[in-house]
Amino acid sequence: MNATAVSVVVPTRDRPAALERCLAALARQTTPGLEIIVVDDGSRDPAAVRTVVARTAPAARLVRGTGEGPAAARNIGVRAATGAVVCFTDDDCMPQPDWAQRLAAACATNGAAAGTTRADEAAGSAAAASQLITHLLTVTSLDAAHGGLGFAPSCNLGCAAPLARRLPFDPSFPRAAGEDRDWCARLGQAGATLRFVPDAVVLHRPQLGLRSLLRQQRRYGRGAVLYRTGGDERRLAGALFYRRLAREATRAGAGIAALTVLAQVGIAAGALQELALRLARGEKAASARRAAGAATSS
Repeated sequence: MNATAVSVVVPTRDRPAALERCLAALARQTTPGLEIIVVDDGSRDPAAVRTVVARTAPAARLVRGTGEGPAAARNIGVRAATGAVVCFTDDDCMPQPDWAQRLAAACATNGAAAGTTRADEAAGSAAAASQLITHLLTVTSLDAAHGGLGFAPSCNLGCAAPLARRLPFDPSFPRAAGEDRDWCARLGQAGATLRFVPDAVVLHRPQLGLRSLLRQQRRYGRGAVLYRTGGDERRLAGALFYRRLAREATRAGAGIAALTVLAQVGIAAGALQELALRLARGEKAASARRAAGAATSS
């Protein structure tokens, strides 16, 4: 590979300690000449981000984002990237040393690829429950006949640069929720296959307790509603997913099982919240149209 064969885009916001761990992991990548692009998506303390980048990855490029969320930040990173392949991870993740190399090799022949994301043991039970759900969403989306995934989280993705530029993340997803499902769906609609590379491993260490798990899952529920508005062909998790989730959560122990159930409650609450907001906005818009019509006719 040449010096600019692979770029890695890392959106970040207000998590300098996590970002430092991520950049340290990227420094250990086996891909030579790896280009690292950190997009600061409106951190309250940008100086802390600059300090971490300068200390941990001095060759990395630091780009200031717009504060519009991770989807927009990734697009900024793609535009700044010079590599033939662009890989994506998050600031609370630690890619294993051969991660970029494995994804880039798959992208060279396939266009897009995704690996396996695991909860870091130091992250705790809430993170383990959250990651179990995301992992099962990924593996149950696998088309065994073609080796392609219907979904993978954006913390462990790779894409040929021309494809990444033609298929940006949708910035109308303002939160870290649903934008990866939307991107994967549009990738399939474009006729590309998201190749599964199980050995391209990322360790995820979100800072999750009970309350933050609920907040995260409510966010995911809201994102799922936004994802579904993209078309009737977009399906959410089916019976296979829930059967495997029940089985795997039970195997993981009573604590993880309870947190998994709680996470599902959070997802449902978030979905209902988003639906209620949309209904309220629709009624407000309808009232405005009626008022405008009455004013015109008077």
